[in-house]
Amino acid sequence: MFGFQLDSIPELDHEYYRMEDYQSNIPRWCPGCGDSAILTAVQKLCRDEQLPPEKTVFVSGIGCSSRFPHYMKTYGFHGLHGRAFPIAQGIRIRRPDLHIFVNTGDGDCFSIGTAHWIHAVRMNMRMVVMVHDNNLYGLTKLQSSPTTPEGFKTNTTPRGAYMRALNPLTVTLGITNVSFVAQVAEWMPSLLAQLIEKAYHHPGFAFIRILQRCPAFAPTHFDPMITNPDRMEMLVHENGMVLDDTMARIYKRQIEHDPSNIHRARELAEDREHVPIGLLYHNPQVRQYCELRRPKHVMTIDRLRENLEAEFDKFSVVPQAEKVA
Repeated sequence: MFGFQLDSIPELDHEYYRMEDYQSNIPRWCPGCGDSAILTAVQKLCRDEQLPPEKTVFVSGIGCSSRFPHYMKTYGFHGLHGRAFPIAQGIRIRRPDLHIFVNTGDGDCFSIGTAHWIHAVRMNMRMVVMVHDNNLYGLTKLQSSPTTPEGFKTNTTPRGAYMRALNPLTVTLGITNVSFVAQVAEWMPSLLAQLIEKAYHHPGFAFIRILQRCPAFAPTHFDPMITNPDRMEMLVHENGMVLDDTMARIYKRQIEHDPSNIHRARELAEDREHVPIGLLYHNPQVRQYCELRRPKHVMTIDRLRENLEAEFDKFSVVPQAEKVA
């Protein structure tokens, strides 16, 4: 009577993936780098959603953040500087069955990759975009980036940055067809995981700006935000971000914000006194370019072989004997 009843054991129709199944090479980021927190959050998402590694791809450009594909045991494409988006778009339009993630930095995305960033938002092709924004170029050893604050000293601005920093939130919210914009900090693990999950389930271009510490070149840069929680403005809503009890006790400045209201989202993004954290805008009804322009026929192995053979036949050499016959 104490034996196992085999017929009561549920059958698993697929392998269960653990977080370890998504871990590849040992990260070469500096100890304490915020990129590590983002990596853990993404691996947790992959496990919770049970994403098959062979159906998941990470695309990046150049920079510390763009080493991300090396540390995920999935498919990956470490592209050229600023060119992550066209690569990811090409994958999306030809392989609609894949789960696509893009990891890029404030220099990679907002500087050399600006044009690709703007048009990628407009085309609204489904992918999760995580911008690791530490307000500087880390890989090239402390150069200023588009989001470097005015007055911040770097090797390229030794007397301090001359101009106000670019605001990625206001820019993204001003682009035609924008459908998902969020902001979070990597030192808020529960909120980081929550917003990445929401981005994954969004049917379009999900843009997340992640404030990320650089312990090597700006170890105290984000301290005012960390030591003074009132600097952070938590955007809470039943359709947006929800705070657990611990986060609610730490961050008491909370604003009820409906993420469907783009006008209010733009106002919050413009606030220079406080840092908005949460889902600023979400509109799942925006049309996707990949759905409008997707090929009618799926490129199967047989169809690919037929097309290749048809092309090769154009250059085939017919023996003289066959011509006479």
